[in-house]
Amino acid sequence: MTDRCNLRCFYCMPEEGLNWLSRTELMSYDEMLQICSLLVKMGIDKIRITGGEPFVRKDIMPFLTALSKLYGLNELTITTNGVLTAPYVKELKAIGVKSVNLSLDTLDANRFFAITSRDEFANVMATLDELLKYNIEVKINAVVMDGKNVQDIMPLVELTKNLPVSVRFIEEMPFNGDAHIYNGLKWDHVRILEEIKKHYPELKKLDDPLFSTSHNYQVAAYAGTVGIIAAYSRTFCGTCNRIRITPVGELKTCLYDGGILNIKDMIRRGDSVDMLTKTMMDAFGTRAKDGWEAEGLRPANNSVHESMATIGG
Repeated sequence: MTDRCNLRCFYCMPEEGLNWLSRTELMSYDEMLQICSLLVKMGIDKIRITGGEPFVRKDIMPFLTALSKLYGLNELTITTNGVLTAPYVKELKAIGVKSVNLSLDTLDANRFFAITSRDEFANVMATLDELLKYNIEVKINAVVMDGKNVQDIMPLVELTKNLPVSVRFIEEMPFNGDAHIYNGLKWDHVRILEEIKKHYPELKKLDDPLFSTSHNYQVAAYAGTVGIIAAYSRTFCGTCNRIRITPVGELKTCLYDGGILNIKDMIRRGDSVDMLTKTMMDAFGTRAKDGWEAEGLRPANNSVHESMATIGG
């Protein structure tokens, strides 16, 4: 939707923000709707709207409403940081949004401020309350960062005791907008799981849904579930069926690639629907075998340190 965000999470972008894209560089709502409509006709039946933070973009609800009405679209979901989302939850429910991913790295207000540089913890929790009130499925995404929020792993697991939420712990990735030096991964999916099992030996493995990026677990008798996403280790690439379109219309068949083609530019120069369809199908059919190959194919001057906000996170 946009590269802009109202938080400044240190692992995503610098405190002063990024060199924001101009409005003309961003896809318009009409262009996004045109692309989504074509993709649904090609067989895609699930669309997730992300940012930056999608709710900082003006007049988002008419676009989401139009998107929800596409024939053949079975599932419309959203990823949000929750700062501005609470007032929209009733409308989201009304247009058929059944699931929302809520980014929340800590349940401690002080650590929230330390991570995000913004005093918005109360608003995020208000969004969580509203989502549960309207029976919208909630997946809480927590990036595990050494020295920053490791002490939040157990409180977040404990959140699943009484709430029907899925808490997913995500490996930290290098998409930091060059905000800090990425020193490699200290908390990988194996270590995260071992830490949880130390405190919850009764943790049981669940069957993972088809094409799931997370390995899913549940503490016995708890209402919610726990997931671990090996986003840096990239253990799920063999079953990944996702594509990603950035705010400027760049198609990525892997989070780690440098961009395959620009659909927005094709639309603006007047390419036919047949040409758009063929070009995208060719891109889908030649995607890298995994995230490591995708990263290796990037040119030397295009490393994986762009901000996650610019590529849909």
